Amino acid sequence: MVLPTPSPRVQQRRTNALLQRGRLLPSKMAPRYELAVGLDKGHKTTKIRVAKSKSEKEKTVCLRPARLKGKQTKHSKFVRDLIREVTGHAPYEKRAMELLKVSKDKRALKFLKRRLGTHIRAKRKREELGNILVQMRKAAHH
Repeated sequence: MVLPTPSPRVQQRRTNALLQRGRLLPSKMAPRYELAVGLDKGHKTTKIRVAKSKSEKEKTVCLRPARLKGKQTKHSKFVRDLIREVTGHAPYEKRAMELLKVSKDKRALKFLKRRLGTHIRAKRKREELGNILVQMRKAAHH
């Protein structure tokens, strides 16, 4: 015996009843259409999955542009090194290097903090200038 298929209206009532009782998840509902109003309004598109970190990169299409900002490339490093070679150091950097030469690290940090504005920038600059001094000493020995 073959049962007749219920009308769409009857099917909708059954679906609503199951939804209200919590036996049917909303994902089983009708497909989304391109409507002008409502929760899922607008043209339906497939989203490009974008990585939020390097660990997700293999699974996705591309990194977000914000993750690439400030990344040092070979070219930008070359240009910065060339400019530093031509222009030399700023007067405040020279003074900080003199303080580092006589082992006044804390005084150099305080000085750099006043000039650069933040503690983190000052620490980074002190480290950078310290590395430059080490390189200068190595160059003098060779």
